[in-house]
Amino acid sequence: MGSKEFEVICPCCAARLTVDAASGKLLRTRDAKSSEKADAWESAQKNVRERTTGGAGKLDSAIESERGKADRLDELFRKAQDRTRRPTDDDSE
Repeated sequence: MGSKEFEVICPCCAARLTVDAASGKLLRTRDAKSSEKADAWESAQKNVRERTTGGAGKLDSAIESERGKADRLDELFRKAQDRTRRPTDDDSE
């Protein structure tokens, strides 16, 4: 549906009417039963779109995590080395 169109639901038969706002002309009609199917289809399409865009975001965050992994592991290794090199209280007595 374009930005200059709007939908109206008929109070008598529950059909969906798509009207052009500028001209006032009726563009499309869908009866109540086909409207339900169309709504289900549009909902399914929306879910798929959200999943695909969400997947791209998850992939990007995973890639960023992998890029920083080497630095994080190097830092953990340095800390572990420092702990093993530090004289303990038992050694200084």
